Amino acid sequence: MGFLTAMKRLNNAYLRLHLAILLAGGTGLFGRLITIGELPLVCYRVILAMVMLAGLLWWQKKHTFPPIRQVLQMAGCGALLAIHWVFYYGSIKAANVSIGAVCFALVGFFTAIVEPAMGKKRPSWTELCLSAITLVGILLIFGFNSQYRLGIGLGIVSSLIFTFFSVFSKRVQAFSGESSSTVLLYQLMGGAVVLIFLLPLYHWVFPATGIRPSQADCWYLLLFASVFTIAPFLLQLQALRSISAFTVNLSYNLEPIYTILLAIILFNEATELDIYFWMGIGLILLSVALQTYSSIKKKQLNK
Repeated sequence: MGFLTAMKRLNNAYLRLHLAILLAGGTGLFGRLITIGELPLVCYRVILAMVMLAGLLWWQKKHTFPPIRQVLQMAGCGALLAIHWVFYYGSIKAANVSIGAVCFALVGFFTAIVEPAMGKKRPSWTELCLSAITLVGILLIFGFNSQYRLGIGLGIVSSLIFTFFSVFSKRVQAFSGESSSTVLLYQLMGGAVVLIFLLPLYHWVFPATGIRPSQADCWYLLLFASVFTIAPFLLQLQALRSISAFTVNLSYNLEPIYTILLAIILFNEATELDIYFWMGIGLILLSVALQTYSSIKKKQLNK
């Protein structure tokens, strides 16, 4: 009876995990659904998600007040996260959802370089070689699709910024000892402050780009901030109670694949993509598969 209960709990955890990944993969769709510019889009998302998460933590009586130095560190990471989102949705609006998702796969390549450099360690040649396959895939798409070059450029910058965010955020959370939900709350606060200050500048540089959401945009933004921002985070935390962080991180390699599949189903993006795109994404999927296999083997050897 105890074994069956444990198996049921584990199956529920995997279900929550992949639902979280599917919802995370769906976030890219809002870059096409919401008509306002990428910076106001992210600004509204961050503010709404921050208010919802703060209300949830207050209702659960889990809100804490870290020292001001830690708050500033979390807020700084949040500023990087918000800027990453701006470039990510800029990539989607300049090209399409699939291009934004493909460029996000470069995070592994940048992490293989940035994380060892910041930790003053030698980079792993295995990780660099496997991540280079992803880079070749991106270059293949970039070289033969001139109409996507701006979107790809924005997507590459987005991936690089996210790499720095993930490295800094990991360190800040480890040193602070705060829960993931508390860290996320202060990150959202930091992102909101930066974006609010940047919004007038953005409107001055791009006056033709809308910053006031329509009625449909408002509904999409509420859905975006709640179901597609807070919900994946909470589902992931629930899954981590029964599944290792290692398994969760590997599973998130599926996120770009889910994003592309959803974009093809909902927006028929397959008609916008040519043979070079599919050759490039084939290399990216190969890289993800090899990196997953390498990580599993490394995990087994370390046992």
